Amino acid sequence: MAREKKQRNRPKKSFLYGMNSIRERLKVNPSAIRKIYIQDNFDNEELIDLIKKRNVFLKKISEGELIRMKKADRLQGIIAEIEEYQYVEDNLLLNEAMKNGFSIICLDNINDPHNLGSILRICACFGKMAVVIPKHNSVSVNDTVMHVASGGENYVKVCVVDNMSRFLMRAKEKGLWVVGTVVDGAQDITKTELPLPVCLVLGSEGKGIRAGVEKHLDMKVKVPMKGAQLSFNVAMAAAMFCYEIARQRKS
Repeated sequence: MAREKKQRNRPKKSFLYGMNSIRERLKVNPSAIRKIYIQDNFDNEELIDLIKKRNVFLKKISEGELIRMKKADRLQGIIAEIEEYQYVEDNLLLNEAMKNGFSIICLDNINDPHNLGSILRICACFGKMAVVIPKHNSVSVNDTVMHVASGGENYVKVCVVDNMSRFLMRAKEKGLWVVGTVVDGAQDITKTELPLPVCLVLGSEGKGIRAGVEKHLDMKVKVPMKGAQLSFNVAMAAAMFCYEIARQRKS
């Protein structure tokens, strides 16, 4: 019985794979890496030297062993066993947003790990952005998300909230304006002065922002489209909205 309890309490394993993801983790947060495994013919000397400089356990294994350890495309001959991703507490995130001018990207109804990974990478590139996801009906920061983020997860704080509507209400109490990306009745983002720092809400490509969340929006914005009236993938839309936030922040 005690043995079963001990196994249940063991920390879950997470894996980083691909050279870019592991390189960035080594640069930013090497203490979160438990072990690194490389394929026996792995020959990236620059990365091997970095692993040794960070004093991370390194072991060579066969290609078959590597694939059995993590079944995924584009392993690139290297896997890192890491600590579970650490989310930030919502109060700390809101305080930092107001103190340091961070904009918060709230993701409603986002279930595709590739979209979340891309958005983390986008937010990392523009800087001074954080991400909020709901606890339920949402993808979490898993192995696939971190792989797609290509190291972006090291530079972007992510918060998980029990209730997105309550979080937005608290954000407004702190002084943040809540802006949502919708199609109907929205202003052109390129012609709208944003109240920075801002809480930007993005919905899924299919469902959009839920009605219970949309009622908390102070402002509705959209990307102008003069071509075919198709919808943007949420990660593509995030890139455009984050660019506009960064542009207005700079000016």
